[in-house]
Amino acid sequence: MSEPLRIALAGLGTVGGGVIRLIETNADLIARRAERRIEIVAVAARDRSKDRGVDLSRYAWEDDMTAMAARPDVDVVVELVGGSDGPALTLARNTLNAGKDLVTANKAMIAHHGLELAALAEQADAALKFEAAVAGGIPVIKSLKEGVAANEIRRVYGILNGTCNYILSTMEDTGRDFADVLAEAQAKGYAEADPTFDIDGIDAAHKLAILSSVAFGTRIDFKSVTTRGIRRLLAADIAQADVLGYYIRLIGMADTEVDAAGQRRLVQRVQPHLVHRDHPLAHVDGATNAVVAEGNFVGRLLFQGAGAGDGPTASAVVADLIDIARGDIGAPFSIPVAELGEAPPAQTGDRIGSAYIRFNVADRPGALAEITAAMRDAGVSIESLIQKGTPGAAAGDADTVLVHMVTHDGPESAIQRAMALLCDSPCLTEPPVVLPILEE
Repeated sequence: MSEPLRIALAGLGTVGGGVIRLIETNADLIARRAERRIEIVAVAARDRSKDRGVDLSRYAWEDDMTAMAARPDVDVVVELVGGSDGPALTLARNTLNAGKDLVTANKAMIAHHGLELAALAEQADAALKFEAAVAGGIPVIKSLKEGVAANEIRRVYGILNGTCNYILSTMEDTGRDFADVLAEAQAKGYAEADPTFDIDGIDAAHKLAILSSVAFGTRIDFKSVTTRGIRRLLAADIAQADVLGYYIRLIGMADTEVDAAGQRRLVQRVQPHLVHRDHPLAHVDGATNAVVAEGNFVGRLLFQGAGAGDGPTASAVVADLIDIARGDIGAPFSIPVAELGEAPPAQTGDRIGSAYIRFNVADRPGALAEITAAMRDAGVSIESLIQKGTPGAAAGDADTVLVHMVTHDGPESAIQRAMALLCDSPCLTEPPVVLPILEE
């Protein structure tokens, strides 16, 4: 058996502890599959005194994690610190500049700096692996890079944030409103004390930008991801979706289109959707993640599993280490950086689809007529229009009623025009909520 693969581990939180436990528990199995042993030689974290439930005494401790790459006894650095910049980025640059391999679970860093790091890795003939950055233990990056490498990927989309999915599925099961379920999720540890990155869709947008680059062979472009979270959803939206035969899920979706000039353009969006109950994503509940990839020969593939947690994410990290132990380097985004395509953001107004719209309407004569007139003038065809309950019952305001609308298929630009016509309307007590509908 070859010499051991020696790793330095930066970050000893939930995932870091999981990596240590996994390598120790399955050491012999991992060695057989990697054809060499994987050994931890050094660790680092912000707080040396914290009890992490694992024995760290056998490993060297580095007070300055950014210096781990300079150790002569280290082959691979595993970065589990997090954050798009700061010590994590410094450590990543130091590692690759030293010609050493890097494994990371840091989706923010890859989304913002992935191209730079990939170029450094290629120059050094080093590996940059980030399976754990997207969808936890689901091997979706590896599947896109290898399993369906012969296919043209036409669309990739899915449920990419377990916190939001837990909140939405709990709202479905209990009928409670968003704020109440969020507080419960925080108490149970499913949501951070500051949940902004999760509930506003930023975490999912980081993951989608990475998936887009791998799937379409394009330069990663996080800034062009249109992002809308779930904090404005009401229990009434969940209930009305159920009546219509749908569930509400936060979906990250990316595909490409060719404009009139022949330029390929990229669509990347994270936003809540109504998902038809016959669609495979409709029944993904709790903190589970799921990704759908559609290839021109393989058809539709579904990858589903735990999207976070110490075990699943550690599994993805160690799988990357096994690949490195076997000598599998490969281009980080499946294609060398210089060959990644340019795909400017698409203009989405001509895209055809239907939508669910919820209006918070002042309880006054003529309000409904004003809404329907705006739809008519904008060219939006209405499939159904429902006013539920008594004034204020669902909205928490005695002077407001909720109006739920479903549109027929039509261009997105028509709905955008209708919302613009209504933006200053005194009949609306807050901006409408617009959710695209994802059919079977």
